[in-house]
Amino acid sequence: MYKWVIIGVLALALAGTAFWGYNERQEKNDIKIQAENNYQRSFHELTYRIDTLHDKIGATLAMNSRDSLSPQLAEIWRLSSEAHTDVGQLPLALLPFEKTEKFLTNIGDFTYKTAVRDLNKEPLSDEEMQRLEKLHDNAGQIKDELRNVQNTVLGDNLHWTDVELALSDDEPDHSDNTIISSFQTVEDTSGGFSDEKEFNSGALPASNEEHKFEGVTGKRINQKQAKTVAAKAFDLNTISGIEGGKSGKGSDVPLYSLSYQKDGESGYADISQKGGHVLTLMMQREREEPKLGLHDAQQKAQDFLEEQKLTEMEMVQSSQYDSVGIFFFVPVQNDVRIYADIVQVKVALDNGDILGYNARDYFMNHHERDIQKPKLSEEQATEKLNQNVKVQETHLALIENDTHEETLVYEIMGTRNDDDTYRIYVNADTGKEEEIEKQTTTEARFLQST
Repeated sequence: MYKWVIIGVLALALAGTAFWGYNERQEKNDIKIQAENNYQRSFHELTYRIDTLHDKIGATLAMNSRDSLSPQLAEIWRLSSEAHTDVGQLPLALLPFEKTEKFLTNIGDFTYKTAVRDLNKEPLSDEEMQRLEKLHDNAGQIKDELRNVQNTVLGDNLHWTDVELALSDDEPDHSDNTIISSFQTVEDTSGGFSDEKEFNSGALPASNEEHKFEGVTGKRINQKQAKTVAAKAFDLNTISGIEGGKSGKGSDVPLYSLSYQKDGESGYADISQKGGHVLTLMMQREREEPKLGLHDAQQKAQDFLEEQKLTEMEMVQSSQYDSVGIFFFVPVQNDVRIYADIVQVKVALDNGDILGYNARDYFMNHHERDIQKPKLSEEQATEKLNQNVKVQETHLALIENDTHEETLVYEIMGTRNDDDTYRIYVNADTGKEEEIEKQTTTEARFLQST
C-alpha cells in the first residue's frame, strides 16, 4: 500500500512540476511576444517617420510662403527627434548605428535653428536651400533602404528578438542575420552624408573636430547602475521598464543606450560606461500651454546641470519654440567662456520637465586650458566694430575658428538701429572679426533682461 502512496505522491509532484514548467515557459513566451510587438511597432514607426520626413522636406522646397515655411521646418525638427527616439527603442544598442543617429541629429539641428529665425527679415539663403535639397536626397536614400528592410521583415516573417539574441553573443560576424546586415547597409548609407560641418548653421561656435572624450572620468559602471542613473535623469522612481544595452565596437565612446516607454511618454538616454555620465537625454510627451517663462525655465535647466555635477556653467543663449525653452550653457575658466564644451538643455514650459539634454561636446572636449592673456584690451576690441553697433555687453571667450583651432576672442553683444541684436566674436589678439551672429527676437529680449 505504501508503494502506491509513494507512486501517487511522485505522480502529483511530477504533474505539479510539469504545470509549473508550462506556466514558466508560457510567461517567458508572453514576454518575448510583447518585446517583439514593441520592436515591430518602433521599427514601422521609424520607417513611417523617415518616409514622412522625406515628404515634408520635399514640400518645404516647393513652398513660397514664409508664413508656412517656419511651421513646416519645425515639423521636420519634431519628426527627426521622434525618429531618433524610435531608433532608441530598437535592439540595436550593440550595433554601431551612430552615423544614422547623427544624420537625424543634423536634420533636427539645421531645421530647428532655421525655424526659430525670423524668415521675413532673414530668408533662407541659396546655400541653405542647397542643404535642404541634399537633406531631401539623403532622406530619400535612407527611406528606400528602410523600406527594403521592412519588405524583407514582413515577407520572410523575421523576428526582432532574434536580432537581440544575435547581438548579445560574442560572434563578431552577424552577416547571416538579414535584419542586422540590412541595418548595416542603412548605416553605411547614412555615413556618406552625416558630416556635421555641412549642416551646422552657425548659431553657436561648435566643435567639429574628432576628439577623445577627455571629460569622461570615473569608475566603470554596470548596466543596472546605468539604469539607475537613467531613471533619475528621466525622473522615474524605478528602473523597471528601462531597456537597452551596451554600444557597439564602432562607438566613439563606450555607452549604455537606454530607453523607456510608459503612459504616453518615452525617453532615450546615452550613459557613459566609464563614470556613469549622462551624455544625451531625450524625452517625448504631449505638452500643454506654457505656464513658465524663460527665466524660470532657465533655473530648471541650471538645477539639472548641477544634478549632473556640471558646475561653473554660464547660460549663453536661449530661445523658445512652441512650449519648449532651449538653453545653451558653457563652462567658464578664469572668466573665459569655453564654447567647445557647450551643453544644451531643453525645458518644457508647461511644468518645467527636462525634455532634452546634450553634453557630448562637454565630455568630448572638457579639460583645463592654458589660456593666455589677450593682446588687445576690451576697449581696443570694441573699436574694431562698425560704428553703428551699440555695445551692450562683452565677455572673453574661447571658440574654434575656421581651421578648428581654439581662439581667444571678445564676445560682444551689440545692437544696430535699436532693433537687431548681434553676437560678434573679435579675435583678442588681432582684432579680426571671427564670426557674427544675428540673434532672434526671443533671444535678444531675454539676454538683454538678464
